[in-house]
Amino acid sequence: MGLSKRLLASAIAATMALLTPNLTSAHMLDLSGKTVEWIIPFSETGGSAKWANFYAPLLSEALPGEPTVVVKFMPGAGSTKGANWFQEQDYADSNGTLIFGSSGSTQFPYLLGDPRVQYEYRDWNVVLASGTGGVAYLPTELADMMNGVDASPLQGTDFIYGSQGATRLDLVPLLAWEMLGLNVEPVFGIKGRGDGRLMFERGEANIDYQTSSSYLGGVVPLVEAGTATPMMSWGALDADGNIVRDPTFPDMPTFKELCEATDSCETSGEQWEAWKAFFIAGFPAQKMVFLPKGASEDAIATYTAAFETVKARSDFAEISASRLGKYPQITGSGAAAALDSATNVPDEARAFVVNWLQERYGVSLN
Repeated sequence: MGLSKRLLASAIAATMALLTPNLTSAHMLDLSGKTVEWIIPFSETGGSAKWANFYAPLLSEALPGEPTVVVKFMPGAGSTKGANWFQEQDYADSNGTLIFGSSGSTQFPYLLGDPRVQYEYRDWNVVLASGTGGVAYLPTELADMMNGVDASPLQGTDFIYGSQGATRLDLVPLLAWEMLGLNVEPVFGIKGRGDGRLMFERGEANIDYQTSSSYLGGVVPLVEAGTATPMMSWGALDADGNIVRDPTFPDMPTFKELCEATDSCETSGEQWEAWKAFFIAGFPAQKMVFLPKGASEDAIATYTAAFETVKARSDFAEISASRLGKYPQITGSGAAAALDSATNVPDEARAFVVNWLQERYGVSLN
């Protein structure tokens, strides 16, 4: 199945899952008096932290027995440390009290064959897939140099960017900026995107990007204070797989719009197709919640029903839009389809990125 068709099939599956959940015959777990540990493989400053901290109290209320849900951070090696740890856990040892939050920065090393990856998504059990977007931003004095959506005036500027690593979700902005002809020097090794924002705030970096939740919570105040200005969003996908404006930031131009307006950038060819493939793998299902290998059908049904209950709250659309942005929150068979889309990219796109990483950053994945 082609990429656009697979995306459309995922959207249909997600819709059907929401309309026809089949959970009534399952036996729900009783988690009374227990503590659920939600492992996040990043620092407490980034978008994954904001996402998990938003959901944790709502999930606690929705799970049978209203257990305490505690978010625990396990940063390191661009999230592969925490993911490798989760791979070694077995459901029988936790009995429904352990869940894991994955991100695009966990998916990309898996997609690229990073030798540090010892985890296998097919062993895990997805119960929620959350879409998101991303926004690149600049110091206001640099953003003012742009000619509308034409990034050409910035091509003579030397940029510094705090990065978790080129094989992480950061490859989406790094490749985008290169396509725009910008000279961006990454400083690798930060533990979370929130640390990149802090570098920007301290003047140690002069270009940054954040996923939508972190942008809304951490960068909008900088924009309101006049010290930062959005450059572009990555955009969103319509039902046919086309990149359109992000519904959370409808007044903000997309990377595609900047690329079309900048002479050095092309929205066709293998470079564009590679960027788009990894954007699709990294953002429409950017964060996911998993139960460990061996999880029972009862446990999967319990957590799926709990997230359905959260989404059915009368105030969910309002509170999630302000904290996470306006993106799909998918459960059931739709979450499984989203996982498939997020952990598969065309061979041509993977080969291009592997070669680019070697040539640009000396990262060998062969």
